[in-house]
Amino acid sequence: MHAIGVDIGGTKIAVGVVDEAGKILAKVRRETVADDVASIDRAIADACTELAKEHEIGAIGLAAAGFVSPDRRSVLFAPNIAWREYPLAERIEGLLDVDVPVVVENDANAAGWAEFRFGAAREATDMLMLTVGTGLGGAIVVDRELVRGKWGVAAEVGHMRVVPGGHYCGCGHEGCWEQYASGTALVRDAKQAVVAQPARSARLVELAGGDVSALEGPHVTQAAQEGDELSIELLATLGRWIGEGSASVAALLDPELIVIGGGVGAAGDLLLLPVRKAYEAQLSALGHRPVAQIELAEHGNEAGIIGAADLARR
Repeated sequence: MHAIGVDIGGTKIAVGVVDEAGKILAKVRRETVADDVASIDRAIADACTELAKEHEIGAIGLAAAGFVSPDRRSVLFAPNIAWREYPLAERIEGLLDVDVPVVVENDANAAGWAEFRFGAAREATDMLMLTVGTGLGGAIVVDRELVRGKWGVAAEVGHMRVVPGGHYCGCGHEGCWEQYASGTALVRDAKQAVVAQPARSARLVELAGGDVSALEGPHVTQAAQEGDELSIELLATLGRWIGEGSASVAALLDPELIVIGGGVGAAGDLLLLPVRKAYEAQLSALGHRPVAQIELAEHGNEAGIIGAADLARR
């Protein structure tokens, strides 16, 4: 049975038809406005209706950044879209011309499930997925089952406190892991380095067009791949934070495999090797326990679509 997966972002949605093997058969995109939830609903319904005309669909899965209710029908809270106790599935069903069930899933859970079913973790039984982007999302699979928690909001690993009194986080607290292990953290550290170490930051400034405020994560990755020492150090610092935090999670969950997804994965071994080194350095009882593999995700930006569709079908 084919299913539709919808990856909902703050400014756009990506919608695809996914078969039972996790292959995307067709895909469309729509622009959206984060503060206009009604327009997001219409865009989702319009895209799903368009795809359903060409494919037989049995379910629709919506991957949403935020806290999802236990029945997977509503978004309780979203940081970047104006959803508060919002009955998203019901609203979409009311706009559709096709009579199929609509399921809402946290976007990191959806991406993690795609990697578990069809990607880097397809041979594993227990997995931790980290989506390293603007923030730090997580997905946990234990004994082949996705962990959602009693209230549907498990695996928010990015909001574990790692530095008491540290950087302020959008969740309202200070020192959350995502403030040190995310693309946002990488850019913040890069901008500070440009100011503190101007003699070493010429390439970063050049890539940003001479405007430090325009510096972005891909600039750091590109410079590092070219051999820029400062950028290599910045990625190593990010990798250290990811690895050390992952070791703390491993003390609780003992995962077989840790999958790193999100935009920073483009850095490849420049990120992955420091992650692995830091993970082993902080892993309890090292030498007396198996060490989890740490690998990059395989599905990139399509993971949310694939995972949401497969979870809806199940």
